[in-house]
Amino acid sequence: MTDEPATQDAAARRGVVTIEDDGRQRLEFRRSWPDPVEDVWAALTEPDRLARWIGRYDGTRGAGGAGTFVMTQEEGDHAGSPMTILECDPPRRLVVEWEQEGAENWRVDLDLWAEGGGTVLRFVQLLPAGADVTDMALGWHWYLDMLDAEISGRPGPAEWDAFVAEVGPGYRPA
Repeated sequence: MTDEPATQDAAARRGVVTIEDDGRQRLEFRRSWPDPVEDVWAALTEPDRLARWIGRYDGTRGAGGAGTFVMTQEEGDHAGSPMTILECDPPRRLVVEWEQEGAENWRVDLDLWAEGGGTVLRFVQLLPAGADVTDMALGWHWYLDMLDAEISGRPGPAEWDAFVAEVGPGYRPA
């Protein structure tokens, strides 16, 4: 494999939204790296690496663990949100849910598997029927590009406004 992720171009890195039978929207991203599953898992779960791409989790680790998650790049109050680890099967599956004030809780499923000598990540979040998924998709796309920088050592995405100008049109309806 090359040192470039298999899903390097912006169109391939874009999240895909499908509609579930119950009307909820499934936002899914796939990313891949030439690195072993264990290294990608470490970037998703080790506190120092997690902090470099998305934020901080303070709490009990492992399935059933609970604590507080702070997304370090978000504006405003950084007190964090309560988070529960619903599933944890190292280094293959992590499912977390964190409370959102005034909105449906966020549940994110992260699955890893080896493929072609590297690792594939599938990121899934289910969103309410009819929700505007654009901002959520853009945000997760940006964070997953930050994860790529953590794993690969390549530069991270542009600052938010420049990132939205570059990638955002791909998420807007035609």
